[in-house]
Amino acid sequence: MSEANAILLLGPTGSGKSPLGDLIHRQGLWGRPVRHFDFGRQLRDVVSGRSRIEGLSAADVEFLAGVLDRGALLEDEQFYVARAILQAFIRQLPESRGDAAPAWIVLNGLPRHASQARDVDLLVCVRAVVHLACTAEAVLERIRTNVGGDREGRCDDDESAVRRRLDVYEQRIAPLDEHYRRLAVPLVTLTVGPTDTPRDVWEKLDGRPAPFTI
Repeated sequence: MSEANAILLLGPTGSGKSPLGDLIHRQGLWGRPVRHFDFGRQLRDVVSGRSRIEGLSAADVEFLAGVLDRGALLEDEQFYVARAILQAFIRQLPESRGDAAPAWIVLNGLPRHASQARDVDLLVCVRAVVHLACTAEAVLERIRTNVGGDREGRCDDDESAVRRRLDVYEQRIAPLDEHYRRLAVPLVTLTVGPTDTPRDVWEKLDGRPAPFTI
């Protein structure tokens, strides 16, 4: 599994990671087919029963429901849950055929802090980090107008809840940049404004040369 290549999407809530990941899934990136691993979506599918993961018990699923309700992060002792979900996703990746390149993974929502990153690095090879830089004011406007088209029906998007998630991002998630910089993984930073659509961001990203040798 360590041979699976991945691109990590980082950015605060509302910056458009999930819509961008979905578009990359459909369009590819830097000439590669890519499959979108949206960890939040995967968790919701497990909790709702739409997805069953081998090795996860009913108690694990109940625990994940609480994690989603609280907007909490999985800590080291719960990483086995994330590992099982990611491994199941990797097993479903299409294999290369003939001259076709194997699909890469775009990671969205995992890892979410440095300890998780060390565990994730045992499962995939992160070849680039794409950081969607978005100010708090831009985040709030993007969520208010649903510019990414992915906020419909969410009940956790009031301003106080969003600002709490932004605080968690700055304290726990943003430092992942430094973790991968120490590993010499290329970092691509894109500024995302209040009106940038997923296609706007994808065109900026795909229009750049790949930051690694393909």
